[in-house]
Amino acid sequence: MGDVAMTVPVLQTLVKQHPYLRITVLSRAFFRPVFDGIPGVSFYGADIRGKHKGIPGLYRLYRELKGLGIDAVADLHNVLRSKILRLFFLAGGFRVVQIDKGRGEKKALTRERNKVFVPLKTTHRRYADVFEKLGYGIDMSRPVFSEKRELTGELRQLLGAEELTGRKTIGIAPFAAFRGKMYPPDLMEEVIRKLDEKGKYTLLLFGGGKEEKKALDALQSRYAHVVNVAGKLSFEQELALISNLDVMVAMDSGNAHLAAIYGVRTITLWGVTHPYAGFYPFGQDMDDALLPDREKYPLIPTSVYGNKFPGGYEDVMRTISPDEVVEKILKGI
Repeated sequence: MGDVAMTVPVLQTLVKQHPYLRITVLSRAFFRPVFDGIPGVSFYGADIRGKHKGIPGLYRLYRELKGLGIDAVADLHNVLRSKILRLFFLAGGFRVVQIDKGRGEKKALTRERNKVFVPLKTTHRRYADVFEKLGYGIDMSRPVFSEKRELTGELRQLLGAEELTGRKTIGIAPFAAFRGKMYPPDLMEEVIRKLDEKGKYTLLLFGGGKEEKKALDALQSRYAHVVNVAGKLSFEQELALISNLDVMVAMDSGNAHLAAIYGVRTITLWGVTHPYAGFYPFGQDMDDALLPDREKYPLIPTSVYGNKFPGGYEDVMRTISPDEVVEKILKGI
């Protein structure tokens, strides 16, 4: 989800600076709401488990896209499916440019020996470079953010009318795809407890799977001003809530990037990954990144995605104290 969300500010800025362009975004249908409302941008949903499955399905998808009158193809993903689609478009005589993911640089950044610990080009810049190679330069120093979405009556009812009166709203997305970049649950609960006892904030908990929902329900039951929204809303409704937050607290995860596309202040907690790999939320102050102690854990970052780390690195995030997290949240809220 993070990769998809990171395309949004680039597309927003692209069409603002090149208003005559018409963009068709190809992705899974689930992600359609992320692109709603961007001028000049339409969405085409790929049915990768159905009619677009396998090479015959991808050829069918190519034929469908070709019928839209496309002039050029920007491959911002550069994975097996998109590579196959690229071959079809190239054979059809289309201009095609794919993202350079900088795999060699990222390997040097994350290896144990002879680590090259320097900031790499951001993923947003890598996306912008694809369009630049197609002839559409983008000045990312003049970014455009998605507009705040309206809270429907259903969302207001979920939050409770009293929770919307005179309170700041803090989103907390405590989970990540891999353990190596997830703040320990006991420490996160301490953060929630300290914020809840102040009585001035509404805390909205975001998550995904069945077990995550169960854990978040338990947190809601223990604290007065905590609302678990996991499993209760459509993706579109979650985006509306996120766009109205005063601050989002997240891991190096998709929710951080979703908040950032609306210009919501986003505090990120990092584990065995690191902002230097280029996945820092768009437009966010680097001071809002809370990092583990690299003097104690000098091999950080150990991987780009948080799925690999050596023995002894299981608890790197315990060097980020709950007090430090709370202090960062309250600064400027």
